[in-house]
Amino acid sequence: MTVNIQYVGVDVSETLSAFTEEKLKKIFNRYEFLISASVHFKQNENQHDTGKICNIELSLPGPRIFATSNERNFEVSVRETIKDLERQLEKRKEVYKTH
Repeated sequence: MTVNIQYVGVDVSETLSAFTEEKLKKIFNRYEFLISASVHFKQNENQHDTGKICNIELSLPGPRIFATSNERNFEVSVRETIKDLERQLEKRKEVYKTH
């Protein structure tokens, strides 16, 4: 499992990195065809009640899967993004099933 985490205009947080890797580890264990994940954390100053943006891109055979979420804090943003990715992975998993 390769996870690349980047903070764009946001202070680096070890706890946020650990939280994100823990959530991604569950996905990597469930879907064995995943290769790597690229995570970007950004903050939009123009949105006061939201603005914590998490982008996650998963590499796997075929087209990459991407999801983004804009929430009030980064932990909620990570959870929402991962929920979106799981929905996409369930659809993709049907393609990889052997008949």
